[in-house]
Amino acid sequence: MRGRGFAVVIGLIVLGAVAATSVLAQPMPQEAVRIWTAPLRPQPGQPLEIFAVATDGALDELRLTDPSGQEQRLQALADGGPPWSLYSTVFRPEAGRHRLVAVRDGYRVAETELEVGGGHSERGSGQWDLATEALYSAWIEHLFNAPPDEAVSFESLTPVLRDPAQNFLFNYLGANEDNQLRAEPDCADLPYYLRTYFAWKLGLPVAYRACNRGSRNSAPRCESPRLETRFIDNRASINTFREATRRLVDTVHSGSARTDLRETATDFYPVALSRETLWPGTLYADPYGHVLILVKWLPGDGRRAGRLFAVDAQPDNSVARKRYWEGNFLFAQTPSAGPGFKAFRPLVPQGASWRPLTNRELDGRSGHPAFSLEQATLDPDSFYARVEALINPRGLDPSAAYESALEALLEQLATRVISVDTGEQYMRKQGGAVVAMPSGAAIFETVGAWEDYATPSRDMRLLIALKTVEQLPERIRQHPELYALGGESPFSAAERVAQQHARQLNAPAITYTRSDGQPQRLSLGDLYARRANLEVGYNPNDCVEIRWGASAESDEAAVCRRRAPREQQARMEQYRAWFRDTTRPPR
Repeated sequence: MRGRGFAVVIGLIVLGAVAATSVLAQPMPQEAVRIWTAPLRPQPGQPLEIFAVATDGALDELRLTDPSGQEQRLQALADGGPPWSLYSTVFRPEAGRHRLVAVRDGYRVAETELEVGGGHSERGSGQWDLATEALYSAWIEHLFNAPPDEAVSFESLTPVLRDPAQNFLFNYLGANEDNQLRAEPDCADLPYYLRTYFAWKLGLPVAYRACNRGSRNSAPRCESPRLETRFIDNRASINTFREATRRLVDTVHSGSARTDLRETATDFYPVALSRETLWPGTLYADPYGHVLILVKWLPGDGRRAGRLFAVDAQPDNSVARKRYWEGNFLFAQTPSAGPGFKAFRPLVPQGASWRPLTNRELDGRSGHPAFSLEQATLDPDSFYARVEALINPRGLDPSAAYESALEALLEQLATRVISVDTGEQYMRKQGGAVVAMPSGAAIFETVGAWEDYATPSRDMRLLIALKTVEQLPERIRQHPELYALGGESPFSAAERVAQQHARQLNAPAITYTRSDGQPQRLSLGDLYARRANLEVGYNPNDCVEIRWGASAESDEAAVCRRRAPREQQARMEQYRAWFRDTTRPPR
């Protein structure tokens, strides 16, 4: 977990004592560039946060003119894009009027003035226009910013929002509101919670719908939108925000994001698979109810694999950053869901109220990503190939592709170590009490202790991940256009990667703590050999050795002191085919 000073590691912005060079005196008007400041009422001697956000190209620098007329260039962290942003902090601003300028190619492309001590920051238009959506995207990206090789996880969203180095809107309202806040959304709630938090701080409306969960033959259907307008033109109290989010989390669920791609009565709508439309903040809904939020693009250069990062929440309210790959982003065409990348449906004024835009109105002319049914036309293989081409537009060396896939698999294994250990700790506290096991497809989506400590969904994704790494040579043969082969034949490259995989099988993969407290190391080869046992390793009523696939007759399992009831074991055998075939059952 990161500490509150984590952003220092990645270059926390400071006021630079760099002499400013001249920029062209005539500003170049650019409606696509906006400078935002925080908090709402900036005070002398208190940090002033600055976000310049652009939708039409990268920005070069930020400049500040203080009340004495002295101009300085601010050191800033650049992100994106689109949208592109520069983020900076002035730690001890003087009282008086300050002028901020964003510069591109020697021209002023945006500027704003604000009064420190007596004035206030602009909260925008009060609408979900393009500038506001761009700030939302940049805020999400900065909120979860971290070095690409850093493991990023939190016990809940609370420490993320309480970190002033990461959260541009920390204490934005000046009421010490974030230190009073406990933010604990789960998987389905997370995108709604973040959107509502942003709306609370910026004075915006939000909407959400009550939906059913669908059936094996139909995707979820939703009711009319419920509007939350108490934040508009108002510094709403934390109690108002708590009440609003309490209503929200009692209404939305995993079906809310799985709605049919063609449906208009939804909170989200599908967008095209392009870098121009998949901004940070875009949601990914898998066909089975899991939801992730895009937070960062790192395109590949042909030698090093590009990465697309997302965050998700788990039933225990933990939040973690994940990389895009087949083991995390499940995709399938099924009548019970509309999976894929989706954006929040924008709200527009209608008389004295608000309404969401329809699919027909989302034609791209408003600046919002256009409604697109591209994903409805793709089978899983085509979908993964399409997104992979976005992440690595120059192709990727096959060996580098294998290393990237292996890293992602090891990340999932490390996450499972924590999940299983958390279940072990819970079971030891129960003193022998048995966790009730749901029946049928409900094992993937129930509530209570089973949801918190069983791992059927996560184990399904892990089994897919094992298969994905193992089948990479075949993928190279099937889709050579995704790889930088440099004249090598796809068949030669595939064989080279197969040999690379064989060499990795003896390498250590994970270490877990056995029932007797001793460490148990497993290699990648061990885990592949145990796949059949891992198909029934998700039950917290089983000891940790069984959950990691040890044979009941092995020395490793000799210290096992707990087994699931026979009736549960029998049902797990009935459900084994779902995990063997890595295909979730229809609900």
